[in-house]
Amino acid sequence: MTVESMIGQWRSHRAAAAALLFCALLTPPVKHVLEASMTAQMLLQMPLLVCVGWLLRRAPPERFLSITAAWNHGGIAGLVLASVAAAVWMLPRSLDAAVALPWAAVAKYLSVPLLIGVPLAVSWPRAGFIVRGVFLVEFVATSYRVGWLYLSWPERLCSNYLLGDQQRLGEYLVLIGAALCAAIGCKLLWGRFDSGRV
Repeated sequence: MTVESMIGQWRSHRAAAAALLFCALLTPPVKHVLEASMTAQMLLQMPLLVCVGWLLRRAPPERFLSITAAWNHGGIAGLVLASVAAAVWMLPRSLDAAVALPWAAVAKYLSVPLLIGVPLAVSWPRAGFIVRGVFLVEFVATSYRVGWLYLSWPERLCSNYLLGDQQRLGEYLVLIGAALCAAIGCKLLWGRFDSGRV
């Protein structure tokens, strides 16, 4: 078996896994469970959709990846795109619309894998220490900001979810921010950020 055929099989396996995961997320029972609470939608459904995009990072042909590499020097453009798209889907109005409006649901199922998962997977290995650090710091800050908003706001921000669920999501986001701070601190003190690793 040649190297090219092995790479082709590996890509096909990843694409098949992405398709299976995506179809599973589209099934009504799974969709209902993951959208039944604000917490599950943001912390389970959306990360799983990001995983779909991550699995597809080798699906595009090498010609396409080489073309996009020209505008994604150091992974900066891709990480900025992923950050902006992620910020949109952390907004209360976006979470509400994704449950209530069919067009918003379609936008979520397409944009989260393609505008967050794929750019993140393609760009992260190309990013250097400083770019990764800036991205991680901004991600932690966003977790704190959005978490504090959900936790401290006295009224419901989403009409489809209860105040208790909103506050629970805020607690989890603050905890995620704290955990990431601890992990980054440990990495800086006792590890290293190898830009060649995913």
